[in-house]
Amino acid sequence: MKGLAGNQTRGIITGSHLDVVDNTGAKVISVIAVPNYHGVHGRCPAAAVGDIVVASVKKGTPEMRRQVVYAIIVRQRRPFRRADGTMVHFEDNAAVITTEEGETKGSDIKGPVAREAAERWPRVAATASTIV
Repeated sequence: MKGLAGNQTRGIITGSHLDVVDNTGAKVISVIAVPNYHGVHGRCPAAAVGDIVVASVKKGTPEMRRQVVYAIIVRQRRPFRRADGTMVHFEDNAAVITTEEGETKGSDIKGPVAREAAERWPRVAATASTIV
């Protein structure tokens, strides 16, 4: 994993439901774990835009449901600050299903993708239609 995302405001905690915005067959996933998260005792593991998470598919095609997958967060509702001082937030929490190395499983991404996620994951940037 590349370290380009920096110190983002973490808006997605364990148990959060995310919309899946690719064409893999999953519709809604729930975050199970955040790899490489080092918090303190009693704190919920959290992730931000551009982070990879382990998630369970809650809604989707019968083949995809109840599978454990890796996903990259591409949008979050919680506002976060960019280096130029602008605050950015989206209308929904969304993710893209990937492999453990960050290769996208779907061939299309619906809606905008945050620049932080596109800079950190080249395969997400190549698949995205709009980068904000």
